Amino acid sequence: MAVAFTKEESFETASETLLPDRSISPHPNLVTDAGLKALELQLQHAREAYDAASTIEDVNERRRQAANPLRDTRYFAARVRTAQLVPQPASTDAVAFGSTVTFSRNDGRVQTYRIVGEDEADPKEGSISFVSPVARLLMGKAVGDLVGVGAQELEIVAIS
Repeated sequence: MAVAFTKEESFETASETLLPDRSISPHPNLVTDAGLKALELQLQHAREAYDAASTIEDVNERRRQAANPLRDTRYFAARVRTAQLVPQPASTDAVAFGSTVTFSRNDGRVQTYRIVGEDEADPKEGSISFVSPVARLLMGKAVGDLVGVGAQELEIVAIS
């Protein structure tokens, strides 16, 4: 009976630890210098977490604790390997990858975002992905240009 219980527990643990890979975007993996450094740091953290989990004696607990770091290691290794470093824009004449753009909405709000890679985008911190709908509309536009987003109209007021 103890053997059956052990096998059942091992089967349950194995099913808990076979996590599907994190999905990888079909878009080019464009990154800023800071974005590449962040990916490399996240890969390092995932490897360290996996190494720490590998020292756990109990095999079932080791599998549980290693599942997420192993999945993250695969993801971040792929993202670092496929990263395409884009240099800072040489000009502020038009919105480009890496630009910081300030625009006003027709409801009076003024917003500023830096256009970055998908993994480094964080709208709450002032950055949006280059594949986001707003970024796509802004790319290539100049100060004073208007773009429509649904019922909203955005006017570019600054590019840096």
